[in-house]
Amino acid sequence: MNAPSADTKVVLLVGGLGTRLRSVVPDTAKPMACVGDRPFLELLLLQLRSQHFRRLVLCTGFRSRDVETRFGGGNQWHLEIEYSSEPSPLGTAGAIKFAEPLLRSSDDFMVMNGDSFMDIDLQGLLVAHRNFQGIATLAVTYQQSQMRYGTVLIGPESRVSGFIEKNVVASSGFVNAGIYVFSSHIFDFIPSGLSSLERDVFPKILSHGVYAVEQRGIFIDIGTPEDYARAQELGEQLYQAASNSPARRVPGGES
Repeated sequence: MNAPSADTKVVLLVGGLGTRLRSVVPDTAKPMACVGDRPFLELLLLQLRSQHFRRLVLCTGFRSRDVETRFGGGNQWHLEIEYSSEPSPLGTAGAIKFAEPLLRSSDDFMVMNGDSFMDIDLQGLLVAHRNFQGIATLAVTYQQSQMRYGTVLIGPESRVSGFIEKNVVASSGFVNAGIYVFSSHIFDFIPSGLSSLERDVFPKILSHGVYAVEQRGIFIDIGTPEDYARAQELGEQLYQAASNSPARRVPGGES
């Protein structure tokens, strides 16, 4: 039997400018910054391949040619890669809307930030989303201080009840890990042009069923020089996690 992901497309948001990382990688798109001797984005491709996702859409922008030259059609990684190149920065939601022609044929699709990595059972997240039957399912992780990320408020039955913007409080809570599964109906709530998932879309769709699944694996992004340095220290551990398909189950998934 095919894995749930056999025909599921995964959108990778790799078009950001990465201004906070310019002091250490001044001429490189953030997802192309190397961890060890390979681009960070390759880490995500390895993870997706190991968990049987094959159909990828890369939403590129800043230095898009570098990404396309390096990864091409994905043959080297046994993947099928398509590209949606933004003419100007569109934000996290705007980039997804711009890629709509490549995604409309599916009932659902996955989205991943191109500058963060989480050791996560992606198959389980996809199954959980289909069981919830909502419009969106978020991977979340518990952090002692969530000022940099903001907080996801979770009510009964894993349903998201609200969001607290980052930099508001310095307490513990669940943060958005930058990995989502969306129903194709999400396009009805994303305007064309510049827009943000966190600010412009998620608050509007709560009544349509937004759910969260907690993840406890390693989580890191490379958005700041400090975290980029940490990714270098953890490089071998990250690549090992990306290359091994997790055996654990995800709450809300199959029993």
